[in-house]
Amino acid sequence: MIKSTQQQWSPPKHIVSAATIVINEQGEILLIKGPKRGWEMPGGQVEEGESLKDAAVREAKEESGIDIEVIKFCGIFQNVNRSICNTLFLAKPVGGELTTSPESLEVGYFSIEKALEMVTHKNFRERIEKCLDESSQPFYVEF
Repeated sequence: MIKSTQQQWSPPKHIVSAATIVINEQGEILLIKGPKRGWEMPGGQVEEGESLKDAAVREAKEESGIDIEVIKFCGIFQNVNRSICNTLFLAKPVGGELTTSPESLEVGYFSIEKALEMVTHKNFRERIEKCLDESSQPFYVEF
């Protein structure tokens, strides 16, 4: 009789997130000020059974109070060491009102120039710049 030496299978421990660069009719970018990372674009983890696009819409609403319409997929930033895939979209506001939440201490629209100065966490500024540069899309950035 041969004994099986099968190892227990465990699911991958990847995190997938969806973030959105929301630009209003005045050409301003929607930013939220999170309690940990400071100013950033709205976004967060994709839930089980949820599409990337739906997660982007939900996170924007939860964090800013703004209803959005996704215009296009821009690209992916992958944190290889931490197994995190950050998907990025471009969107426009279609309703709602600016509102803070437990995930956002402040929310607002800012000129592109001002927004890029305000966003200082890791490569978040680069993410915004790539989403605004159509010639670089779709992009895939490993870090």
